[in-house]
Amino acid sequence: MRRIHARRPRLQIAAALLPALLATLITPSATARADEGVSEIVTTVGPIGAKKPSLVELKKPGAWKSYLTAHRADSVQPEIPHETLGPVRLNASRASEASAVPQEPQQTASLSTRAVTLPEPAHTMSKEQCLEGLGSKNFYIRSRFAVCSGREFTNTWLTNGEPLGVSHFTVLAIGTIPKNSRTMTVNYHFGGFWATGRQNATGLGITTRAKVAQSWPSDVRYKYGGTTMPTKRTWSQLVAASSFKHTVSAPAGQGSNGPTDSVFAAYQPNIDLTAPPGWVVGEPSHRDMFMLPPRWDKAAYLPDRATGAAAFSVSTSLKYSTKDTAPERHVAKHIKTAFTSPGATKPLYSGKRLPGKIADEPLTRLYSDATRRKENRSRAIYNCKKYYGGGYAQGGKECDEYPMASTYEGAAQSNYDHRAHPKNFSVKPLPKASNGAAGNLLAQYYDKNRILDGPDDGFLVKITS
Repeated sequence: MRRIHARRPRLQIAAALLPALLATLITPSATARADEGVSEIVTTVGPIGAKKPSLVELKKPGAWKSYLTAHRADSVQPEIPHETLGPVRLNASRASEASAVPQEPQQTASLSTRAVTLPEPAHTMSKEQCLEGLGSKNFYIRSRFAVCSGREFTNTWLTNGEPLGVSHFTVLAIGTIPKNSRTMTVNYHFGGFWATGRQNATGLGITTRAKVAQSWPSDVRYKYGGTTMPTKRTWSQLVAASSFKHTVSAPAGQGSNGPTDSVFAAYQPNIDLTAPPGWVVGEPSHRDMFMLPPRWDKAAYLPDRATGAAAFSVSTSLKYSTKDTAPERHVAKHIKTAFTSPGATKPLYSGKRLPGKIADEPLTRLYSDATRRKENRSRAIYNCKKYYGGGYAQGGKECDEYPMASTYEGAAQSNYDHRAHPKNFSVKPLPKASNGAAGNLLAQYYDKNRILDGPDDGFLVKITS
């Protein structure tokens, strides 16, 4: 989908300007007369940045029917991000398009191998960052602790099937989780208000609902806070006060996977419209917009093991840089070759396809099975000796392997999974300092992003330059 870079409407309007604004939104004949027939409001929904129809366009012969047919053909099934992991991924409709992600490269704090530091993932997001990040995408994943989505609502006001007016508003839902917290906060922002023609947009009732629609385990008891849901406000009330928040937490001790105590959920916002006097709302009157996938855990091998914390169950990327100043540069170049020319890496295998590059093939963390990690490492070293000779470590080198030994996709995967090819990995002798820097970054990434052991979690690797 083409990314649209358009100037965003302001989501908040000063109270002093409200009377003037409202005066421009209602024409003298805003409410349809009874003798004019059936007066109906039909709503279509699209992604943030989608093209909005003008009243002039909709009045053209056949234009309204064509527009309505095209939009009603779109799926109204609420979607989760394409990068969603765990049981939510298997039980909800997943967006076919990759989410938007930050484009800035990862910066390490030191060139020293021992002191190399991975930045803390973002735990906040402003509405401006959400809008800029989304473009025309359905989701923006700033980090595993900051995810947003939004929708454009276009209301066409009709009498006897003929368009009389058009109104419009947008909704953003920004989910954030503070560091080491079990509380997800969703900030709702309404904006983009405009109306033209014959309508009564200011009297339109807009009810926001939000809940955990699905949960794993299914009997988890959640605590809600912030604005009580559902909350009903008129269009004009939302112009004056456009933001509110809703919170959700899952107290520890209700999860699965033993000591991991993990809980997965699908959080679903909903917008329900109520017509002003003289109008009726056409079907459907309510829209399940999308779903956010929060997750709670209390894994003993992650920070805050006494209380646990929350994250969004989405895959993000560990970034390695090939820049000459990056301490992990040699590892980054090795992985880049493994991604772009896998058949040229050792061991030789023309059908090699290495995971960790796309969301459909994430890497999964291997923590609990120390024996399997040792087997991954032993298989990698065996192949370094086989292809580079017994003296491959001379000059201060180590055997670097991709996928990493701390993943289930490591070199010994075929010992445990008959579907895995025994040569679907890559090894190469690299400077010990670079290998150590990459390992330090990986360990920090696991902790700071709360990566769980096993198939319900995962991550990607992105090579920057």
